[in-house]
Amino acid sequence: QEWIGKKSLIPRRQGITVSASEISKHLFEFQSDLTRWALAKGCAALFADTGLGKTLMQVEWSRHILKQGRVLIFTPLAVAQQTVAEAARFGVTLAYLPEDDGSDFGVSNYDRLHKFDPAQFAGVVLDESSILKNMDGKTRNLLIEMFRETPFKLCCSATPAPNDFTELGNHSEFLGAKSRVEMLSEYFVHDGGSTADWRLKGHAVSAFWEWIASWGAFAKRPSDLGYSDEGFN
Repeated sequence: QEWIGKKSLIPRRQGITVSASEISKHLFEFQSDLTRWALAKGCAALFADTGLGKTLMQVEWSRHILKQGRVLIFTPLAVAQQTVAEAARFGVTLAYLPEDDGSDFGVSNYDRLHKFDPAQFAGVVLDESSILKNMDGKTRNLLIEMFRETPFKLCCSATPAPNDFTELGNHSEFLGAKSRVEMLSEYFVHDGGSTADWRLKGHAVSAFWEWIASWGAFAKRPSDLGYSDEGFN
């Protein structure tokens, strides 16, 4: 049993422990708990639906990671300034960075990736992390390679489809949980004659989703996590 335990597929990367009292009072309870969970994991994904407050959660996550070193948030083109404004609403100063100016906490666009040295940052956040979806995308490959050694990583997206295994595998690879190739070889078989189609092994379904849940939290509404939906219906 001890030997088998060492073969566990659940990633063991350690984050930081933050108590509920240390989390900003601006967060709802479910947002506070999701943020604390992501901090404890160190590298995690928050797949929270539209309107559940991903921007506020990633700003709060970053605020605590700043104790470990500099933090950088990447967003799509139109979202960076919106993130700066959202952070300011809750009393957090977040600098917009067209390039690295030495700020401890900044946000930039994915098309400015080449302007930053990943070794200078302790934490990175991918807002709208579905940018990792495209298997052959240059940005997807650059993100995974650039931040492979970054100790703290957070992905935030409302859009991953539960049956889009490529997107889940790319998130896993970025977060350092397992490469897409490893994921496919352990949990999937080729479906029919096409090498592009993969099918989850029947006996591996429970183990696969247990592994996914070890680094990714999914929620379409607060009640998915046992909280009240009041204000979100």
